[in-house]
Amino acid sequence: MENFYSSVAPVIEDVGIELAKNFGKAKIVAQKTNSPGDVVTELDRRTETIVAERLRKLYPSIEFFGEEFGGSDTASRFWICDPINGTALFVRGIPFCTTQIALIENGQPIFSIIYNFVTKEMFTAQKGMGARLNHAPIHVSNREAKDAYVIVETHRDKPENLRRFADIGNRCSIFITLNTGFEFGLLASGKIDARLCFDPHGKDWDYAPGSLLVSEAGGIVRNVESDSYDYRNHDFIAANPKLYEELKTFFNN
Repeated sequence: MENFYSSVAPVIEDVGIELAKNFGKAKIVAQKTNSPGDVVTELDRRTETIVAERLRKLYPSIEFFGEEFGGSDTASRFWICDPINGTALFVRGIPFCTTQIALIENGQPIFSIIYNFVTKEMFTAQKGMGARLNHAPIHVSNREAKDAYVIVETHRDKPENLRRFADIGNRCSIFITLNTGFEFGLLASGKIDARLCFDPHGKDWDYAPGSLLVSEAGGIVRNVESDSYDYRNHDFIAANPKLYEELKTFFNN
């Protein structure tokens, strides 16, 4: 399999320079929904356009699908991109914001980059080749529930979701940054221990890059009540192998 890192990483690093310059300074130009986090800046749009154009030149046969302008997400191979994951945090100057991209082949992520352009941390993974942070190999933790920090993403305004959220919080410490890319990086590098999504807020581009990163870092990523994973199914558990078995029990009732 072709190694995509050497060609794609410079593209993401280059757009990160402009994003870092505007960290905490960008202006909101659109509000997609009533959620305070669902906002857009001109840099979201510009970044996606630049990434799409450069990847098309590098790989003319691979389609592109982005959060801002859409594209083709039904081709056998396509890039899926979130130009600024955590735009509301980016605008406020909170460093939980990343640029995310994954290459989807036959319905599965096979390459991904999550770049924290503020801290210059680049997480990368390619199927079968492991996960890295700035070239150094990374691995998930080995903690059990009593010692675990876990991310939980769900619509807590629904009673059943709130009940499950509370049950998880009674056995693990819940930690939330509101940024999937940042959180997947923490999980893959062993700083936190799991990420649970059930009836969550995100879209395909929020989860595809990080799911590959965690699995290549030795974690388990599977859809709820399933032995497999489809990035288009947003109900999933991503965890270190020891904790995964414990977390499955929260979905047995």
